[in-house]
Amino acid sequence: METESQSLSVLVVGGGMITRDVILPTLFQEQDDGRVGPVRVASRRAATIRALRELLGRAQPPNEPHPFKGHPDPDQVDDLEQSQPEAYRQAIADLPAGSAVIVATPDDFHTPVALAAIEAGHHVLVEKPLCLKVAEAHRIIAAAEEKGVLVQTDYHKRYDRANRLIMTAYRRGDLGQPLAQYAKINERKEIPEEVFRRWCERSSPFEYIGVHYADIYYFITGLMPQRVMATGQKRYLVAEGIDAYDAVQAHIIWEDGSASQIATHWVSPRDNTALTDQFVEFTATRGVVVSDHKDRGTSLCTDEAGFQHINPNFFRGYLDPATGKTRCEGYGYDSIVQFLRDVDEIRRGEKTPADFEGGKRPTARDSLVGTAINEAVRLSLEHNSAWVSFDPGLMPRLFNQQGGGLA
Repeated sequence: METESQSLSVLVVGGGMITRDVILPTLFQEQDDGRVGPVRVASRRAATIRALRELLGRAQPPNEPHPFKGHPDPDQVDDLEQSQPEAYRQAIADLPAGSAVIVATPDDFHTPVALAAIEAGHHVLVEKPLCLKVAEAHRIIAAAEEKGVLVQTDYHKRYDRANRLIMTAYRRGDLGQPLAQYAKINERKEIPEEVFRRWCERSSPFEYIGVHYADIYYFITGLMPQRVMATGQKRYLVAEGIDAYDAVQAHIIWEDGSASQIATHWVSPRDNTALTDQFVEFTATRGVVVSDHKDRGTSLCTDEAGFQHINPNFFRGYLDPATGKTRCEGYGYDSIVQFLRDVDEIRRGEKTPADFEGGKRPTARDSLVGTAINEAVRLSLEHNSAWVSFDPGLMPRLFNQQGGGLA
């Protein structure tokens, strides 16, 4: 292990779409601004590292041939396609003490990576969801508290101004008592068929992205889930040789009796004008908020790309006329940078990880609700859409509606 450096070293574990499109551009910008030091990326295959370097080529400082150090290093292996699932462990071991690790692996691999980083004394940001099992979430929470490190989930929808508007109106009392939330999140077929082909059978459109809106309801209201029921359909993807859900619908009853209905699928036509189509309606006793997150009133049509609905608020590069450079902006950027700022405050001794609890950030403990709902949705699907309740530790359990107790 290297000694701790003045600038924050960051390791990204996982080389997929979110790393390519959001995480690395964010880190490079922070690096250029002098707030982040060396950047590393760990993946299973050296081919992934090489592809990222080619796609994200940038001017390098003297004596630095690549924009980031790769694990495994494409320059040091013979077979670029050979899978090295433990490469992240060496990458973690090579980090200076008190570094930051961003976990951007398939969902079911979040826990071992996060625990390894925590054990080594590093601060951790996990792409949503934190993990898929409540028992694993409790292990992450306990490990983080023992090591005194910060663990957060990248619930970037908390930073979306459309959702912040709902939160502000609700917490000011303008909306009254919550009654219901309706949300839909649809993604194009290329997500399960190409982008997540290796692991989509171990996930679902709800677990991958629908959990955003379960977390948003919890974040806005502070209410805890009481019961969950889910339905799902397997038709298109199964016919294409992929044993994954096309669509999943979750019905969540919260402790005050209000309800969330969250409908998700990832089989939209490839010609859909946006990769992700999201909509939310929040209904309360004194007001209603409706927000179409796909149609933000901005579109772009070019000969090369055709017609597109543009979300200018998530993550895009905008030209700065003062410098002539392109700079990243948006709530996808804000969420990652907020974590880095929090880590910096801890490193300077100004804050402790406990200072970010209580709903201030999506810490591991604050992310337990999303994990519990995810596990409850899966349990309901596995038991013919049975209702699922929670024990005091938010562990999901089948619910006997007739007797009101456990099945």
